Amino acid sequence: QVQLAESGGGLVQAGGSLRLSCAASGSILSINAMGWYRQAPGKQRELVAIFPSGGRTNYADSVKGRFTISRDNAKNTVYLQMNSLKAEDTGVYYCHAVGVKVQLHFFATSTNDYWGQGTQVTVSS
Repeated sequence: QVQLAESGGGLVQAGGSLRLSCAASGSILSINAMGWYRQAPGKQRELVAIFPSGGRTNYADSVKGRFTISRDNAKNTVYLQMNSLKAEDTGVYYCHAVGVKVQLHFFATSTNDYWGQGTQVTVSS
């Protein structure tokens, strides 16, 4: 029904940059918030950054000043620009779409949250 397609992960040296993209597809009417989470080996998934429909972005303290989240509502796409990457940024990065309202049939709609499949980011020190 709704799919999130992530791209942009890879291997980079410490101090380098990567840009992640996540495009939501389907019969989407609106999306409340879009964001990024990450999960390092042996650790819990944690919020990296989120971009609500109201526009007030929120970042994990560990990435403030280095990462920038942006969103293209017309394309249902969210981006994460990651600069000055550190080894501790290594992990699987997941796109998360919150409050996705989709058209079902006639006047019926449905609202759910969705996760992407994840993209690996590896920062070598």
